Amino acid sequence: MGAGTARAVNSPNPSRSHGPGLVRAGPVRCPQMSRRKPHTQPQASPQPPTSAQPRGAAGRSVPEAALAASLRPPRRLIVSLCSLAAAALMVRAGLLEHVVGGVVDGAVRNIITLILCFSALMSAVVWFLRESGHAPRLKWAVAFSLLGVVALGLTTLRIERVSGDLLPEFRWVWQTSRDRLLAPVVVGPAAEKSRWEPSSEDFSRFLGPAGDASIPDAIAAPIDPAWTDRPPRELWRRPIGAGWSGFATEGDHAVTLEQRGDDEIITCLTLSTGEPLWQVTVPSRHQTVLGGVGPRSTPTIRDGVVYAAGATGWLHAIAGATGEVLWKKDVIADLGIDPAGHEAAVAWGRAGSPLLLDDIVVVPGGGPRRGKSGADGPVALVAYARDTGERRWTAGDDQISYVSPSLLTVGGKTFLVTVTESQVIGFDPADHAEAWRFPWSGHSNSDASCTQPVVIGAERIFISKGYGIGAAAFDVACADTAATDGAWGVKEAWRAKGSLKTKFTNVAFHDGHLYGLSDGILECVRAADGKRAWKGGRYDQGQLLRVNDLLVVQSEPGDVVLVEATPKAHRELARLHALSDQTWNSPAVIGDKLLLRNAVEAVCYQLPLLAGSQRQGATAMPGDETLPAAEPAAPAAAEPEAAAEPEAAAVTETPAP
Repeated sequence: MGAGTARAVNSPNPSRSHGPGLVRAGPVRCPQMSRRKPHTQPQASPQPPTSAQPRGAAGRSVPEAALAASLRPPRRLIVSLCSLAAAALMVRAGLLEHVVGGVVDGAVRNIITLILCFSALMSAVVWFLRESGHAPRLKWAVAFSLLGVVALGLTTLRIERVSGDLLPEFRWVWQTSRDRLLAPVVVGPAAEKSRWEPSSEDFSRFLGPAGDASIPDAIAAPIDPAWTDRPPRELWRRPIGAGWSGFATEGDHAVTLEQRGDDEIITCLTLSTGEPLWQVTVPSRHQTVLGGVGPRSTPTIRDGVVYAAGATGWLHAIAGATGEVLWKKDVIADLGIDPAGHEAAVAWGRAGSPLLLDDIVVVPGGGPRRGKSGADGPVALVAYARDTGERRWTAGDDQISYVSPSLLTVGGKTFLVTVTESQVIGFDPADHAEAWRFPWSGHSNSDASCTQPVVIGAERIFISKGYGIGAAAFDVACADTAATDGAWGVKEAWRAKGSLKTKFTNVAFHDGHLYGLSDGILECVRAADGKRAWKGGRYDQGQLLRVNDLLVVQSEPGDVVLVEATPKAHRELARLHALSDQTWNSPAVIGDKLLLRNAVEAVCYQLPLLAGSQRQGATAMPGDETLPAAEPAAPAAAEPEAAAEPEAAAVTETPAP
């Protein structure tokens, strides 16, 4: 091949001339090469999306990090939940009072805590269902599960009752109330065969002989507090119907009120054995979720006659020897009170116990009355003849509360005192005319008054309640001391919103100090100025009774605790597991007998007495003849809210601040 041919082969442009008469030839290609496709990069075939590579609504892939983040609670939700939890802890610790600048009731704290917990739960649920990246199928499953649980609870559970601090107790809707399951009482021998004789130790009315939650020192038995070595001896125990009535006694008889089914019942038992003697049945039933079931008042006994008042307004006088009804009244009908209006105004049932004055029996009135031109005002008090039941008089035009009328002597004069819905009023017993009144805010369907007033000085009366109001004392004096019939006036002596917040418990006065359960914790307050001496020992919304220098504290859970009545410190001397259910009923001490009950059972204990102190009517316990004088129990430091101790506990002490 010539040189020209070689140059032409290497020329890049086949159409370009390289000299005269010469044309550049193109590259020589074989037929196979001319049919080959141009070389291109291979493309990956499309892959279906996997779980690690989800696709959004528009078909775009969601990064793996974004998916993981959508499954975790966001920071704002975590901060919100932590804030709600911190707020709930602050409320439980009592710090809410410092925030609002006032006293907060224990029940209110529980309600606020419940609201905070519910808010936290709903915040988490709303985020999960609306904003989280979980699969829709899982969200629907969780939503329907929650709705199912709520629906199941609403259809199968009911609130049977609540505690003093509004903690609910649930029961199945198909379960019958306990009081409806009780068998009929089998009455024993005729009442006249038992000893119905008055005794100096009789516990004849609500809160004792004087109605002040104290056993008079002249008749109080010297209780030996060394229950670890000599615990109280159980004499008898028996089931009882529902209700918050206490016991009243005369001789060897104990009378109380109970609810069995649709009947309120006045029951008389033998004090020494618990044997039922007679019953009087009244077709009536009062029941509310907050107040529970059954009668609330305690009978009053005098000269062998039992006076009892029910939660719905009935009043009976009964011969104690036979159980015969001497007379009966329907106070609601007698005063012309509108039942529906009264039920709305006095929401938790009538609780006032009868007061006996000479030849009359005084009970709270109520309202509103049905007048000729529509509703009329309420009546504070109404009096009936003790022997016939004839109405004698009415007094006051204020709505009633849950406090029993009482006789108090202040300023050298005895007054008939009642605590109405929003006042403390003193009437002259001679002509039932109003002598004075002290404002005491409240409503009988919300922040109600339940605590009895107590005389703490020659001219001074103490009053207290819960719902963030606390305690106060006021002086009652005659405006013109030179006049025998001068006007009477009142003046507030002191007020302590944070002390003795007695919801529906009562206080005892001893040696210049007041003792009571303040929002469930025992507290000692100086009567002169309302200053706190100490506070310790959580017994919840129970009751107490002073016997000599001891406090018999009936805790709401059922334990009975002996506490020394001293302003030095909270000293718990002994503890007895007496009852095992919610107890709002007041205890009774008759000589060496401790009589207790709640809405389920009643029990009587024989208390050990100090050596050499056998009293009339007291039965000697084993060891009384040889037991040496009891040594004072050695106090041991303990937190005021320590856990419940064994059945008989040693001394614990909470020092005064």
